[in-house]
Amino acid sequence: MPVPSSSSPASPDATAAYRRIASIASHVTLAYGIGTALTSSSSSAVRDVNRDAWAKVKLSDEVRRALRRGEPVVALESTIVAHGMPYPENLRTALEVEEVIRRCGATPATVAVVRGEPKVGLTRDELEDIARLGDRCAKASRRDLSHACGTGATAATTVSATMVLARAAGVDVFVTGGVGGVHRDGEHTMDVSADLIELGRTNVAVICAGVKSILDIPKTLEVLETQGATVCAYGTDEFPAFFTRRSGCAAPARVDSPEEAAAVIKSGLDLNLANGSVFAVPIPIEHEALGEKIESATRRALDEVEQRGILGRDVTPYILKRVAELTGGESLKANIALVKNNAAVGARIAVHLARLNR
Repeated sequence: MPVPSSSSPASPDATAAYRRIASIASHVTLAYGIGTALTSSSSSAVRDVNRDAWAKVKLSDEVRRALRRGEPVVALESTIVAHGMPYPENLRTALEVEEVIRRCGATPATVAVVRGEPKVGLTRDELEDIARLGDRCAKASRRDLSHACGTGATAATTVSATMVLARAAGVDVFVTGGVGGVHRDGEHTMDVSADLIELGRTNVAVICAGVKSILDIPKTLEVLETQGATVCAYGTDEFPAFFTRRSGCAAPARVDSPEEAAAVIKSGLDLNLANGSVFAVPIPIEHEALGEKIESATRRALDEVEQRGILGRDVTPYILKRVAELTGGESLKANIALVKNNAAVGARIAVHLARLNR
């Protein structure tokens, strides 16, 4: 692909594409090794991108058009669809979250591996297939991507895998419910989510509601610091704890608007930083009243996890399901509300980031 020079005109789509390539620079070289130097027609910066890795990810037509035009795109994980809620609530919620993003001016891009193909942007049928599969759908973290693709599996992507595929596609902003963290007694069990390691090496902004109180939040923030991940609370000085607005832990940094968040993200890209960023958005205040009831149910579910010897990746799905049972479904309502709120905030951030990139 020839690079447009300052003396030759470039179409708006081509210019946007080169700017997009410029924006995903250094971390791809770090994560994937080799790359091909490409320049933007509007910038003297030269950055590397692995074209092979980029080409292996299949984009939906809607996502491809948006990226070519330099329009805002927001990635969404699919584990929350397959493993976070029962059918058909999961499908309905997934479609509603995508619609929230569209209403805010961005293009949604739900990420998954579909019959061995890594995809950024699912069709309605593909999304429904994953929702119907539910717990029967494989779960893919970064470590599982090559196996899922190599064996032709269909797999819902976790935060870490979604970050990898979003970055390969050139998507800068990703919305989820909450990121993983250090589990309680993690200093003994070494049960530390791959999400935290990914945030240290993949430059994607993750918009979430913080981390769940089932995790060790202070240790999670320590690991994020060690990994060099940028961590900002959104509109508050305290790092939120998913179902509650407070965790007792001060946030390392704060932003108060989509414009500020977008400026932080762009600075990280312009500086060629390898690390990602977390923007922790408190649950809407009108839904926080359920917090104590949910926390009580969570403590009971944690006791059951210990008694039954549930370990590793099975812990969080069990607790979410059990808490939903113990609260009569109220935790699910709060979960849906905070995901939609995160989607609205993330879409607005993506809109402002696209403006800055122009």
